[in-house]
Amino acid sequence: MRKTILLLVALLLAGLYSFAAPKQKSIVILYENDVHCAINGYPVLAGLRDAISDTAYVAVVSCGDFVQGGAAGALSKGKYVADIMRAVKYDVITLGNHEFDYPVTHVAKLLQQIEAPVVCANLYAANKKKSVYAPFIIKRFGKTKIAFIGATTPTALQTEAAAFMDGDKQIYSLREKDFFELMQRSINKARRKGAKYVVVLSHLGEAPNATGVDSHELVRRTTGIDILFDGHTHSVIPHDTVLNACGKPVVVSETGTKFKHIGKVLIRDGKMTNELIPVQTLSERSVRVQAVTDSIEILMREQTQRVVCHSDVRLRILNDKGGQEVRLAETNTGDLICDAYRIISGADIALANGGGIRAEKIAGDLTYGDITDMLPYDNHLWVVEATGATITELLRMNTSFIPVEDGSFPQVSGVRFTVHTADKTVSNVEVLNKKSGQYEPIDPEKTYTVATIDYCVTGGGFREMLKNCKVIERGEVLYRDVFVQFLEKNLGGRISNDYAKPQGRITIIQ
Repeated sequence: MRKTILLLVALLLAGLYSFAAPKQKSIVILYENDVHCAINGYPVLAGLRDAISDTAYVAVVSCGDFVQGGAAGALSKGKYVADIMRAVKYDVITLGNHEFDYPVTHVAKLLQQIEAPVVCANLYAANKKKSVYAPFIIKRFGKTKIAFIGATTPTALQTEAAAFMDGDKQIYSLREKDFFELMQRSINKARRKGAKYVVVLSHLGEAPNATGVDSHELVRRTTGIDILFDGHTHSVIPHDTVLNACGKPVVVSETGTKFKHIGKVLIRDGKMTNELIPVQTLSERSVRVQAVTDSIEILMREQTQRVVCHSDVRLRILNDKGGQEVRLAETNTGDLICDAYRIISGADIALANGGGIRAEKIAGDLTYGDITDMLPYDNHLWVVEATGATITELLRMNTSFIPVEDGSFPQVSGVRFTVHTADKTVSNVEVLNKKSGQYEPIDPEKTYTVATIDYCVTGGGFREMLKNCKVIERGEVLYRDVFVQFLEKNLGGRISNDYAKPQGRITIIQ
């Protein structure tokens, strides 16, 4: 026995026998934001996760805006998307503002279908001291604990106002006034619970807004965040560095929209690096998720394959650099849609918020599915009365952010005007006289009829400028079906070269 012990000691001293513990595996976090029903990206995301999981711990997370923005959401009220996300098996998700295109009760049902933990530190029932969903969740990867904290933009209280109200009574809050204190509290609590890393799933966007809450400001006003995955503004941000309240650099990253990229964070040997991977460069596919996606596409095809019309022109909402032109300038698609609203309703003027027009189409046949991709929300065409003064101020206020993209930028019909970006004013506002066919200066005292979607009347769009206007017609037809009626009946099933370019309704000068 003594000889055996001596032999083991000798082997250890010689380095020939070791009890060294295995090295901790790397940790990978895959992240996305603002998918907006681009369902063909989910098999790629899940496939990438599966390919990595043999050699590393992997988490898959979402920064919100998944159940609306395309045909898969519009045709099923989000159910199709929830079914696919359940197949992906997300580790944690947070909420975007467009989740609240539906009432909170409907959102809750969709989230139950997804079967993933939901984090949101700032969604509260009114007058309650506890958040609706957990502010954060801690997940363990080997010996390492990582906290995922969720945050949703408080601007949703304006842009998706109906979801937070019961009549005139506000029933939910996004805690705009004490937002940063809430977030710091969650960060501190996560650290006390042993989190080595704190990751924020943010649907805030990096653009300053009226609430004072954006992703960069969140970093600047807090300590303890290691990395922030952003959403909401659809920006492609591989790696922004923002200094926190103690001067420590924090990475902010955003993937764009509709699975343009998948974000990937690698944590190895105590170091964190991130990159954005263009989805088109990835060959991985999850067979399981692809099967679910394929079955849903078959269901959708039955609803969407009908050809509505033929377009001789490309219907554009993007500029040549891929930016959302529809959110900062007149587009031929905006002109066409607003003409449909004005002519079908018989109103003097039609307005469409640029953020409500979601896809562009190449020349050729347009199916009902194409139209649904363009106008995917559950909105209806309403007609209100507004004075010339109110209309002029609406146009001024909702063009004042140029050259920054803004979802409330007004596409128009029956009115034309000039925007002066230097001093954020508008001039030469003229309204089309339906009898003479000529444009005339707008009368500030006169009452005009304005056709737009209910979202822009009930408080969501145009910064509530139409909220107090008298509603004279509450249409029950979905806005995309109004557009279809115009294309089929008024245009005879063909969009001609008359719409090849914007009509010159909005002039923008310095």
